[in-house]
Amino acid sequence: MIIVLIRVPIPKSNIYPIKENLSPEEAAEEYEQRLKQLVANNTLKTSPTTGFAKFDLMLVGMGPDGHVASLFCWHFQRFEKQKWVTFITDSPKPPPPRITFTFPLINSASEIALVVVGEEKADAVKVALGEHASYGYPLPVQKVSPEGNLTWFLDNGATSRL
Repeated sequence: MIIVLIRVPIPKSNIYPIKENLSPEEAAEEYEQRLKQLVANNTLKTSPTTGFAKFDLMLVGMGPDGHVASLFCWHFQRFEKQKWVTFITDSPKPPPPRITFTFPLINSASEIALVVVGEEKADAVKVALGEHASYGYPLPVQKVSPEGNLTWFLDNGATSRL
């Protein structure tokens, strides 16, 4: 195994934490408005294809059930088309309340690095990337489709079922 650590100096002024003192619904709305303000003042670009904010790079993980961000298989939020940020209150894994980017915002990215580590994710990787990947009801991870490149980073455990 090769581990590469790269330290990227990010100014505090470029970090936009989620406001934890708000309800999930309020936090999602506030964060979306903050992103839209960043677009309005030209801090963030806009995708000419979708009109959503365009990040240069998104680093995304995948859960054992094939979820990405907090877009879980059996939650309607994975089908959101208008909002940039949404929320859930009943996540199947802790913590139950979460806010998350939506697929239109995620997929507006120029590049997405999808990092999947661990044997417990091998079944979902097999569904997403295996020979029958286009069959049936897609996992949320199969909806990751950036405007630019999608690069999967997988360890031996995650690929053990391919």
